[in-house]
Amino acid sequence: MERILKVYIYQEEEKPIFHQPQLRGIYASEGWFMKLMEENRQFVTKDPQKAHLFYLPYSARQLQMALYVPNSHNMKPLSIFLRDYVNMLASKYPFWNRTHGADHFLVACHDWGPYTLTEHEELTKNTIKALCNADVSQWIFVSGKDVSLPETIMRNPRKFLKGLGGRRVSQRPILAFFAGNNHGRVRPILIKNWSEKDRDMRIYGPLPNKVSRVMSYSQHMKSSKYCICPMGFEVNSPRIVEAIYYECVPVIIADNFIPPLNDVLNWNAFSVIVAENDIPKLKQILLAIPLRQYLIMQTNIKRLKRHFLWNVRPIRYDLFHMILHSIWYSRINQIQIPHPY
Repeated sequence: MERILKVYIYQEEEKPIFHQPQLRGIYASEGWFMKLMEENRQFVTKDPQKAHLFYLPYSARQLQMALYVPNSHNMKPLSIFLRDYVNMLASKYPFWNRTHGADHFLVACHDWGPYTLTEHEELTKNTIKALCNADVSQWIFVSGKDVSLPETIMRNPRKFLKGLGGRRVSQRPILAFFAGNNHGRVRPILIKNWSEKDRDMRIYGPLPNKVSRVMSYSQHMKSSKYCICPMGFEVNSPRIVEAIYYECVPVIIADNFIPPLNDVLNWNAFSVIVAENDIPKLKQILLAIPLRQYLIMQTNIKRLKRHFLWNVRPIRYDLFHMILHSIWYSRINQIQIPHPY
């Protein structure tokens, strides 16, 4: 990839939806990728004739903020906007029509990312979609073609790497930890079964003040063997990457979710995936994992943590390179296997 890949970035359309990434918050992955992609000199080409991939440089978060009418529950204006954008590119350039969008890609971390594509059939079916909301049950995200994008919370870009890491295993007295808002189909079941039921299972809704005054959210993660990562309204959760940052083995509870970067990472080697129906048996499942296996998973997390880090100047094997590689890998597979148009 480093020797061959060239990406053309369309320059059409204006900020903020295009070319103006948001670098903070839970949807920062799409913003950081856009920033680093548009600043890149190694992979970007200004000559579309030399490009292997074509990047649609829009922000799903900015699209939502600019066009969604609050409380309308209507995402169609967002989908129509993207439909018209793609149709404009297809009429102005020959590249979309040449492959029907199969060598084009987008990167969207907002929960609504998949649903804003549905007014354009080729955009939905053919384009390589790097999505945080990697839900195969919706028939929009296609495993093996699309890319599961890691959802990374960015609170302070200048101090992003500060405080990462965790305690050694002997200093992790908590078996499992979760704190967060009680929404979606999974979290109410988790809280009902485990909140304030077991000292080993520190399961909360929003972390209570009386608890956070003694131990902060990040300190809980650093002091826990397992960090519970249940889906919210959608299958994705920023806690998965947070757990990796704090070297806490993530426990993913989200049926139909494709874990991030699964084309190159074996998630069974450093995480636990629990079926939604097995939430009542959660402690039993975790206690059944041999210590030796846990130590291997935790060691693996320390080794692969670099793959989930954003750097102001990209470094080989960091998150920018991993996402771009997954997109490139998807395209290569499509070329090897003829695409049914």
